This record gives sequence, C-alpha cells and structure tokens, in this order.
Amino acid sequence: MPEDSDDRRPEDELREMLQQFLSGEGPIDPARLAGAAGMPSDPAQLQALMAQLQAALARTEDGIDWSAAKRQAAAVVQRDPGSVTSAEREAVQQAADLAALWLGETTEIGAAAELTMLSRQQWVDATIPVWQEMSEPVANSIANALTRAMQEHAPEEAQEMIAGAEKILRNVGGTMFAMQLGNVVGQLAGETVAGGDFGFPLLEDTAALLPVNLRTAADGLEIPEDQVRIWMAARELAHARLFHHARWLRLHVLSSVREYAEGISIDVERLEELAESFDPSNPEELREALSSGALIPPKSQEQLEALARLETTIALIDGWVDAVTEAATARLPKRDAIAESVRRKRATGGPAEKAFGTLVGLEIRPRRLREAAAFWRAVTDAVGPQVRDSLWDQPDLMPGSDDIDDPSRAIARLQGGSELDEMDLALQELLDDAERGARPAGDAAGGQATGDAAADDAAADDAAADDETADESADGTDDDGSRDGDAAGDDDPPRG
Repeated sequence: MPEDSDDRRPEDELREMLQQFLSGEGPIDPARLAGAAGMPSDPAQLQALMAQLQAALARTEDGIDWSAAKRQAAAVVQRDPGSVTSAEREAVQQAADLAALWLGETTEIGAAAELTMLSRQQWVDATIPVWQEMSEPVANSIANALTRAMQEHAPEEAQEMIAGAEKILRNVGGTMFAMQLGNVVGQLAGETVAGGDFGFPLLEDTAALLPVNLRTAADGLEIPEDQVRIWMAARELAHARLFHHARWLRLHVLSSVREYAEGISIDVERLEELAESFDPSNPEELREALSSGALIPPKSQEQLEALARLETTIALIDGWVDAVTEAATARLPKRDAIAESVRRKRATGGPAEKAFGTLVGLEIRPRRLREAAAFWRAVTDAVGPQVRDSLWDQPDLMPGSDDIDDPSRAIARLQGGSELDEMDLALQELLDDAERGARPAGDAAGGQATGDAAADDAAADDAAADDETADESADGTDDDGSRDGDAAGDDDPPRG
C-alpha cells in the first residue's frame, strides 16, 4: 500500500526536494552545482557529482563520506595520468642507489629506508588518509555550521522539515567539502615530485619519488637530469630515514596538525550572510566562500601558538633534511643551483597547495627553513653528525624555536656545557636563598649577611686578604720571604 503523503517524515520531504534539484527539475542548475564543488562542468564530471550527492542522500550513517574525496582525486588524475618509460625508472633507481650510498657517509640513522617509485594515482591512494585527517576537523565544523545557519534562517514553514533532516544536510554538505578536497589532492598529484615535498609525513616509513613529475623538475634550470635525480633521491631518502629513526616523530607532527585544526572555528556571521542571500540558482557564491577561506576567521591567540609550534617542528625537520642532503650531494657540481631552485618552489608553492591552504586554513609550507638549516649546519660543525642526530632520539631532546635563533644553546647541551634551563636556574636560586638564610648574622666580611652570593664571595676574599696582611706584619716578611723595608703601616702593592 503506498505511503500516505501526510505520513511522510520531514527528512523524506527534504530528500525528495534535493533529488529533484539534482535531477535538474528544481531551481539549482546541476552545472552550477558542479562549480560549487570546485569541479569542471563537463558531462562526465557532472555525472560523477550527481552520483556522489545522490549517494550522500541515501547514506544512513552520520558524518562525512571521505570516499567521495578519493573518487574525485582519482577522476582528476585520470585526466592526465602520465606515463613513465622503463629507461626512466631505471635511471631513477640508479640515482637512488647512489644517493643512498652518499647518505651513508653523512648520517647513520634510518638506513633501512628504501625508495619506491609511484604513479600519480598510487600517490593519491597512499596519501589521501593523511589529507583527510588534516581536513576532517574543518570539514565537520563547516558542515555543522552550515546546517545550523540553514535552520536559523529557513522560512517558518520549512523549519520542521529541516529540523528533522540534520543528518541529510550534514551528509550533503560534508560530501561537497570532501569532493573539493579530492579535487585539490588530485591536482597536487600532478605537482609533487617526492613524498616529503610538503613538510608533513604523508607516507609512513616510505621514501617515494614520482618519475612522471621528476622529469619536469629541471625545466628551465639548464642542469643535467641525472644530477637532479640524484639530489631529489638523496633528499627524499634523508626525509624517510629521519622518520624511520624517530618513530615518535610522525605521530608528533600529525597530532600537532590535529591540535591546530581542531581549534579552527567557522565565521558564523559570514555563514549567516550567505544563508540569508543564498540563491539556489547560483551556488557559485558558496563555492567561492569555501575555496577562498572566507568562512575561516582570523586565528585566535591559541591558534597562533599552536601554529608556531607546528611550524617550528616542520622547519626543524626540513632544515635537517636540507643540511644532510647538502652534505651528501657535495660531489654534484650543480648541487647549490638545484637546492636553491627547490627551496624557492617550496617557499611559494603551486596553485593546488594554495587551494588546500585556503580550504583548510593550514599552509603546508615550512617557515624559517633557511634558519633551521643553518642551525643544523652549525650543530654539525660543532659536534659532528652522530651527536647531532641524537637530538632526534626522543621528543624532549628536540630543539625549539630559541635554539634555531641561537644554536650555541643546543651546542652547549650536546658538549656537556654548563648551560642551565629555566628550571635549573630557578632551583639554583632557591638553593642560594636557602644557603644565605642559614648563614650567621655576623661573619668575617663585616658582621652582616650580604644581599647576594657574589657579595659574599667578595667579602670572604677581603677577610682572607686581611688575615694574610696581619700575618705578614707579624713576621715582617713578604710572601717571598724577603724583609719588608717599608713601615708596617704602608700599603702593600695591589695583588694580582
């Protein structure tokens, strides 16, 4: 028996309305909806968008369907998957073998790391879980805030329908965000050369190069391709070796990213403005708000502090990798030119990186990279590579921002110097205070306790000098045993 229309649940009404929109029967133009998801409006991509949003309507689980991101990234890659010849793969492998040999002369850590060659699609499959982890807090915030804004600003006759369909709204909004993320990751697959290109540990215990993108790394540099391959392989292997050695480091970085991302809030006022003025026939405004980062307000003080800690960690990682790569590739005539070119590309980033930064509110480029690399060089010169690398043995040994500013602090610790940290200084001050409190009121310095340890020492020295002078006066001789021809009351010459 057909279900009576009056007995339908509000969420069923909303689902039917959205299905009409998606089929082109409602006021939303599917081609413009594709634009709101950051996708081209060609027929194939449009069909994929409709299918994924229909799947979001049918989902019974609450939350974001991240498989939509993976499918969208794969669709982007398929437009230009690229191809690699067997000769190119062999050349990359030879470069990796030589780079590993040279790295062995520079650092002993993580020697088990080996290099893998990935296609663009393989890179997407391997890294999409980390992109998801970095994006999930923001995606949830946007989906929930969008739902609240629609509830608050919907006409009174639609309130019941929307209130009963929160899960559907979150699913659809979350799917739109996931597809935008997939679009960005698919574009990144066409830009990245190595697994460690973006500062974050995208790959677990693996070094990887993308030969299809490596061939363009030397474009415009007038540098032989074999030198570029060796340098890139050395840098990627160094990055992987560090994470292979410091097993705690990957979790530390990703936890810091999570801490930062979970503090990101959504600009509710801006979202309410969008909800009030939203034109269903023109979703482009919503897409622009998402992709431009306009919904993410300026960072709070807590956000800035979390970001500073994360940036310091990433800078130390990339700085160590750069310093080790520089030493390992000393035999390459064009080493410095390659390093500078890569450094500049990393500093500016490509279009897809900037899109990720605005979408999630997190830039994926390390700051203070040059300073961090200079720090590691200074430490290497002072204590050698083996002692330098011991700073990665456990989290509490890792240098901080102050160490980057002044490498002598870390060098003093590594050399067993007397540098005291803040806790040591506070403890020393307490001990000094206790010692002064236990001292008698009258002493050899003049009968009164001094205000600080330096004054006490000076008073003790004066007392000792007075005793020595008295002894000399008693026997009439100087220290060297000679008779003093002067009167006993004459001043002695200054003592050294």
